[in-house]
Amino acid sequence: MKSDSSFAPNGTGPRVSVVIPTLNEARNLPHVFTDLPAGLHEVIIVDGYSQDDTLAVARRLRPDARIVMQTRRGKGNALACGFAAATGDIIAMIDADGSTDPKEIPAFVRALLDGADFAKGSRFLPGTDKAGSSDITRLRRLGNLALSSCVNAMYGTRYSDLCYGFNVFWSRCLPVLGLHAESPSGAEPVWGDGFEIETLISIRIAVAGLRITEVPSFEHPRIYGDSNLRTFSDGSRVLRTIMAEQRRARRAVDGAVHAGEERARRQLPTGVIE
Repeated sequence: MKSDSSFAPNGTGPRVSVVIPTLNEARNLPHVFTDLPAGLHEVIIVDGYSQDDTLAVARRLRPDARIVMQTRRGKGNALACGFAAATGDIIAMIDADGSTDPKEIPAFVRALLDGADFAKGSRFLPGTDKAGSSDITRLRRLGNLALSSCVNAMYGTRYSDLCYGFNVFWSRCLPVLGLHAESPSGAEPVWGDGFEIETLISIRIAVAGLRITEVPSFEHPRIYGDSNLRTFSDGSRVLRTIMAEQRRARRAVDGAVHAGEERARRQLPTGVIE
């Protein structure tokens, strides 16, 4: 890597794919594209059938960008579609509204090169002046703290910022996430299609025992337009996600134990009475 805002030339380092979900973000894309680091392997725009000029702006400003259309609705589905299309060694997920700073991507990549499997952005990482937010409300911050504490207690993690969507990880981690992009456009949503996606990813990465490093990140206000985030409804979805993922993890453990017992039974020597 050459500097904090660019990557090594192609062929001398990991290929970085950036996935950007969009929905009527035509006015924001010029700001986001300007700050993307040089030397990226690919930029993937995943669009939710925008009614403005989002796709035209993307094609004009970034002719090399790959355009992927969502198969369902919601940010989670957009990310699943983008991840499925990515061909890089590393995948970075950022927002199209200007709240996440693309210039921070190299710092996340460095964390992966230093040994992490998953680099999680944190607005509240202690001991650094690089973390923060000029957008989050007091209510959302308290809710995030409560949800982060809940996940840490239940899963043995040490997340300082559970509900933040700026994350970068090795593409080899994708099977662990268990996300599904398939289905015809307009189909009914599936688990993980909404804003709970960040929580779902963070939990599944932790349950898989992968190495997680938090990276300080500063969140900016949305540049144009209104956020689709709804504090109470999305907060409740995150809480349901925490509980549902715990049940999923327990089922996986029970299934592994049962499979182990079944293998042991089949390997019993002849004549042994069970």
